[in-house]
Amino acid sequence: MASQSIASTTLVLFAFGMIVMAEETQRPLFDFTGKDSAKEWQTVNDGVMGGLSEGKFKITDQKTLEFSGNLSLKNNGGFASVRTKSKKLTLDSGDTIVARVRGDGREYSLNLYLNKPRIAFSYRALVQTKKNEWIEIKVPLTRFEATSFGRVLKDARPVTPQDVNAVGWMLSDKQAGPFEMEIEWIKVERTVGAL
Repeated sequence: MASQSIASTTLVLFAFGMIVMAEETQRPLFDFTGKDSAKEWQTVNDGVMGGLSEGKFKITDQKTLEFSGNLSLKNNGGFASVRTKSKKLTLDSGDTIVARVRGDGREYSLNLYLNKPRIAFSYRALVQTKKNEWIEIKVPLTRFEATSFGRVLKDARPVTPQDVNAVGWMLSDKQAGPFEMEIEWIKVERTVGAL
């Protein structure tokens, strides 16, 4: 895993005419350059509920994670996912999840999982990919919605950053057929230094 942070500086203007420098730092969460990178990930597909979707992943020669397979709507199925195994991520309020991905034009969800045992529960943010084009997506923690069995829970509390211990990607767009998505890295961005 890469260890160095990337920093950029932003000017924050206040009503009283003060200018305060705020620094945005990016800290790597996951990349795929290490020889044991694949051991941190696992697939979870709708077969756990009787579905027939097939989702798998591999680390490519270009040191990216390729998530691919076939989405099936049969047997009340309709989702395929890849996610990290449990790990302390040290997220904080105000953080933004940043990822560099190349998709197939389909809409995926970026999911956050908690260190509390709740069946089929995650916080989700939808991400639109561009076919065969690398893009960088940024999703503030405040944009994630609580879901259970794929349904948004309107009355649920916002995500508590300290409880997040896994991240993942899911396809559940109700469009049967093959899919493929590639992830180069996932980072967390934090703004520090603003008053």
